[in-house]
Amino acid sequence: MPRVTVVAALPGEQRVIEVDVSPGASAWDAVQASGALGLYAGLPPGEFTLGIWSRECKRDTPVRDGDRVEIYRPIRADAKAMRRSRTRLKPSKRSRNAP
Repeated sequence: MPRVTVVAALPGEQRVIEVDVSPGASAWDAVQASGALGLYAGLPPGEFTLGIWSRECKRDTPVRDGDRVEIYRPIRADAKAMRRSRTRLKPSKRSRNAP
């Protein structure tokens, strides 16, 4: 039986779960066998993306012994927008409008 690792992460927590799956099992089968979906109770399963060893894969991709299946959450914030909002909070000392 192939043994794979399923990794699930939230902002304050990470879980690494090893599971035995049947030969020919898919990445999604490994995720379901791990029970890691309980961490993402607030999100519908259709919003997750899966990857094997940091490379995005389809849910029906077969796993091999020793694979690391990763669950990726959807990105909720745009990095550029976050940087812009932080710079608006602190006025530049070089600006003519600075206090």
